[in-house]
Amino acid sequence: MKLAVGLITYNESSTPYLAYFLPSLQAALAFLDTTDYQVFVFDNSRSDYRLNYLAIADFQTSCPGRIAQLSSAGENIGFSRAYNIMIHQAQEIGAQYFLMINPDTLLEPEAIKLLLQALDQEAGLAAVSPKLRRWDFSENKKTEILDSAGLVLRPGLRFTDLGQGEADRGQCDAQAILGPSGAAGLFRLSTLEKIKENGQYFDERFFMYKEDCDLSYRLASQGLVSRLVPEAVIYHDRTAAAPGSGLWQQIVNRRQKSRQIRSWSFLNQHLIFVKHWQKQNLVSKIIIIFRCLAYLIFSLILEQYNLRNYPAIFSYNKVLTNVK
Repeated sequence: MKLAVGLITYNESSTPYLAYFLPSLQAALAFLDTTDYQVFVFDNSRSDYRLNYLAIADFQTSCPGRIAQLSSAGENIGFSRAYNIMIHQAQEIGAQYFLMINPDTLLEPEAIKLLLQALDQEAGLAAVSPKLRRWDFSENKKTEILDSAGLVLRPGLRFTDLGQGEADRGQCDAQAILGPSGAAGLFRLSTLEKIKENGQYFDERFFMYKEDCDLSYRLASQGLVSRLVPEAVIYHDRTAAAPGSGLWQQIVNRRQKSRQIRSWSFLNQHLIFVKHWQKQNLVSKIIIIFRCLAYLIFSLILEQYNLRNYPAIFSYNKVLTNVK
């Protein structure tokens, strides 16, 4: 099997997108030179929610035999665990490549083909990222604004989406990246095997958010290279995000997210600090210390509910210390 495609649906959050996403996925798969692929869907919805099932069933009818398994736990088991299940399924059918794709995206017809060609032509590549541009879903409008050209790493374990909020002028096309954004990325499954931890590809302690940063960091730490394929364009809805990447935009974007999302992001950023602390140089460690203090002050003033995450952070640190 050449290609496995994995996507996660979740309650009402996914339903509005599927009428657009699924036809674009079908068109992109039809554009391939092969029919040697399978699509996996994991529904993280509550047990009594069925609208996503109906949309997927319609897709399966129009694309017969191409969905190997539609899975559900009847509850939200998290991004990382759901993807680990699908990656294991892909390994079981002998797939070479695994495409991780969010349903709040819109694929250009040639996008998957171009990503596959890049991995086929460069045996040393672990993963490739499409160029993600903003999709204004409310207006159903494709824009020229970059959403992500891949993940990049700044000192202090600060992960950012390359080019996010900038008008796409090709300025990111040749830049190095750490790995693909969690919204869309194609991985060579043999390289994911090399970075498994406790049988997991994605670290399931990252229930949601930052799990793509952790995975990309582990790939790069082992010398496994990812790159952007700028010709492969996918549009991603991030309508809650303010344009730009400055401090004010980051604050605005954060305030527009739910308390649960902010809590996951807060916890998981600290877990990244703890997990990868030992690999950092002195400058990076100093920056991490200042970032942790800034997070603490920010929480004391504006997000007191995040203080509840500190016992989990300290517990995680204790576990890693004991292991070492």
